[in-house]
Amino acid sequence: WDKAEIQQLLDETQYEVVAKYLGLDQPANFEGHWHLYVATPLETVADELSISREEAEKCLKKARAILLETRNKRVWPGRDEKILTSWNGLMIKAMATAATVFNEPRYHDSACRSVAFVRETLWQDGRLLATYKDDKAHLNAYLDDYAFIIDGILGLLGFRWNSDLLAFAIQLTEAMLDKFEDHENGGFFFTSHDHEKLIQRHKPMMDDALPAGNGIAASVLLQLGHLMGEQRYLDSAERCLKMAWPSLNNYAAACNALLSALEDYLDPPLQVIIRANDRKELETWPTTCQKAVSAYAGEVYAIPTDIHDLPGLLSERKAGKETVAYVCAGHQCLPPVTRLDLLVENLKN
Repeated sequence: WDKAEIQQLLDETQYEVVAKYLGLDQPANFEGHWHLYVATPLETVADELSISREEAEKCLKKARAILLETRNKRVWPGRDEKILTSWNGLMIKAMATAATVFNEPRYHDSACRSVAFVRETLWQDGRLLATYKDDKAHLNAYLDDYAFIIDGILGLLGFRWNSDLLAFAIQLTEAMLDKFEDHENGGFFFTSHDHEKLIQRHKPMMDDALPAGNGIAASVLLQLGHLMGEQRYLDSAERCLKMAWPSLNNYAAACNALLSALEDYLDPPLQVIIRANDRKELETWPTTCQKAVSAYAGEVYAIPTDIHDLPGLLSERKAGKETVAYVCAGHQCLPPVTRLDLLVENLKN
């Protein structure tokens, strides 16, 4: 903004409020012009101008409307409007985690809408596509696209169970193993086996602006492998970590995603499977468990008793007449627990 332009648009009192509140009374902060920001609290502005807080708010509200109307006549800056599968995967995981931590269904529902879009638009003929814009989805997806979406879905299952989402996560996992895994040396290539030929096919192991695809891939394989009792997934994660050992050994600080996966491999997080018919207990048991188990040390899944045909080891987590919890870490499980107080005691221990 140019200071003279704002002075012409506002009356004297409005300008005095805006100038102090948005930093116009201070030196220009962007190439001789002002990029507006809250420089002084409105209450302080009101005191300095000897007007009431209400009058200052009224002036500011009217000034904002005038400035917005003027700004909307300018040429809008260009905006990158493509939708990236991998970045949506990161956002889905973040929203799922926030939903669980804050017990906020809106965050969960937002993430589910994103998964639905990916599934309906970017999942075609058994493979993911990398980007979408102007009603067109295209480009073969990369390792990050698969790993990040799987990770996001697993986060959603911790807030509210959905067998259909689990089935989609399994489809994605099978596709990731089929299209990206190096079966000879372990680990995952960034590009799929049927991608266009490049000078080099690298395996991302070090984190950059995004976590390394091999680190997230190993993590989701471990989580899903233990959840379902699928040894193929666990073996694939182990091969990935062995492949990555030179990088982990020599450049540990650059490999946080792989280090996290290595920790899960050496010391598998708790997995708590709750089967309940009572709707209230389906909510209270997981919430209570989450408070007893750090989000970094365990995963809690609440599955209604009317859900059948669960895959793999999940089918052994039988529902009973009363709420029951199965607590496992890796290949070791405690006897089923049917009392919430005993469950919490076990988790804290």
